[in-house]
Amino acid sequence: MQTTNTIPSPALDPVKSNWNFLEVWVDPMQSPPYLLMVLGNESGGCHILDPADRYKLVKSCESYDQAQLWLLEDEYEPLEGRLSEAELSGTAL
Repeated sequence: MQTTNTIPSPALDPVKSNWNFLEVWVDPMQSPPYLLMVLGNESGGCHILDPADRYKLVKSCESYDQAQLWLLEDEYEPLEGRLSEAELSGTAL
């Protein structure tokens, strides 16, 4: 009997496979404070994601400066620190 795999393979997600660093930004004026994540990719672009909405892509930016300006205009503030992909994968020196 021949079987066919009917489970669709997940599409490749460039956000998941091509990130270089992660930052968390907060809107402290809301209660509780609202968080957004910035994922920077190896080519210098950034994706702003909403972790409260299943990591929905909020905005794509060509540069970190563009992402930072957009967040600051909406009165978000960066939390201190940045997490790199190398730190998570164990390849950090």
